[in-house]
Amino acid sequence: MDIIATRKDKIIYRDGDSVVKVFSEKFPKSDILNEALNQSRVEETGLPIPALKAVSIIDGKWAITMDFVEGRTLEQIMADDPENLQKYMNEFVDLQLAVQSKKAPLLNKLKDKMNRKISSLSGEVDATIRYELHTRLDSMPKHNKLCHGDFNPSNIIIDSEGKPHIIDWSHATQGNASADAARTYLLFALKDKDMADMYIDTFCSKSDTAKQYVQQWLPIVAASQLVKKKPEEEDFLKSWVDVVDYQ
Repeated sequence: MDIIATRKDKIIYRDGDSVVKVFSEKFPKSDILNEALNQSRVEETGLPIPALKAVSIIDGKWAITMDFVEGRTLEQIMADDPENLQKYMNEFVDLQLAVQSKKAPLLNKLKDKMNRKISSLSGEVDATIRYELHTRLDSMPKHNKLCHGDFNPSNIIIDSEGKPHIIDWSHATQGNASADAARTYLLFALKDKDMADMYIDTFCSKSDTAKQYVQQWLPIVAASQLVKKKPEEEDFLKSWVDVVDYQ
């Protein structure tokens, strides 16, 4: 097997027409099984995603095997052809809206996941802000749309025929589409504010969603990103969490 990528607590290999994601011994078994379950449930919606092939143990480590997709990420294509960035952004948002048009009623609920993440931030965010975040989250409308949870151009592979394939469904939930859009905006903003602004303008235009409504989710998704405890992101994320409106 050839190594494709190395991530924290996992190594991704290519094995012929398959991708094998091998997890470290300390990665929770429940998270691995949940990722495989998410993949299979999203696969049933008919969206263009790699098919799940197996969950197994390789050299004492849990692994997930799925179809390999030959191609380039949309992130690479955008970087190589900046003059057509708006065109690619339109296609990116169209694909996200296609995802959000689906339902997978057995997936975990986005609000439940966000509440757990906010509660876990006792060392990063004080109790007053956590209370305000919980209150804001509880007040947001409940929806049951399919949400990717990490929808960004690096998770879209374009094959040789120009067909997109969406990968990495480990964070998939069902919930409010604007929460997922806020998450995507945050992922862009951590790298490039101009691209983030282009994204949110395009998403709100195509989905006929008020930008202010998506922005109401930003403190919540910023708090959820803090859980990853990346030092280079901490100050930026905390500045967004503090956007909470106090009475």
